[in-house]
Amino acid sequence: MSSPVSSIRNLGPAFEKACAQAGITTAEQLREMGADAAYARLMAHGHRPHFIGYYVLVMGLQGRPWNDCKGKEKEALRARFDALKAARSPGAAARSELDRFLDQIGVIERRR
Repeated sequence: MSSPVSSIRNLGPAFEKACAQAGITTAEQLREMGADAAYARLMAHGHRPHFIGYYVLVMGLQGRPWNDCKGKEKEALRARFDALKAARSPGAAARSELDRFLDQIGVIERRR
């Protein structure tokens, strides 16, 4: 017997619909994939990356309230999320290098 994605804590109908569009149709499949692989798949299928959505997914798969994570743990999640986004964007490294250079010469303030 399979459970709907929305049976996982914190995940509602909108997230379940996004998962279905990415071919993730059950809670069991989502748990087996893990947060990073599932979120990468969502992005590959057009889901716009958003840290809160990723964060809610990670906490839900751990059975924790969405706002339970703080401090260093949250910072580590942010780094994982940023790495997932960078992996999906082939020109991200080049843009980051350009931003760094423009910041050095005082043209722009680097985005954080």
